[in-house]
Amino acid sequence: MPTPFESAQLNLQLFELRREPVLREARDWFLREFNPENFNELVAMVSGDRNAAFRMVLGYWDMAASLVTNGAIDADAFRAAHGEIFATFSKIHPHLAELRAASGEPEFCKHMEAVVLAAPEAEAILARRREAMRAAAKVRGSQKVQSPA
Repeated sequence: MPTPFESAQLNLQLFELRREPVLREARDWFLREFNPENFNELVAMVSGDRNAAFRMVLGYWDMAASLVTNGAIDADAFRAAHGEIFATFSKIHPHLAELRAASGEPEFCKHMEAVVLAAPEAEAILARRREAMRAAAKVRGSQKVQSPA
């Protein structure tokens, strides 16, 4: 079991990694623009130019979560410091079984899944995050189509 100080140090290092410009841009796209309604839409969204961003975001969060599942960071401390993992996971959670089957990777995002779903009220948190991000995307979309007065 890591000490609180060790968990804090690793959490701060993970936060610092998130500031890397390419990862920051990928996370922004994932959270703001990536809102698939079904698996076919997900595949279409990540089959082109955004495939690298998709893989980068999920790879980062699964790697970060692996520090929890392998005992390097306390789970509660991690979830308290990195709430973004819930928003990220909420976007793939409804499609996870299909993603695993299509990729031939039965353990795809297994660390992220374990950390997120171990949180109290995880399913309710995921549903709230998913709906909030879809609502925000709709607002952004309606603002783009309105012409200036």
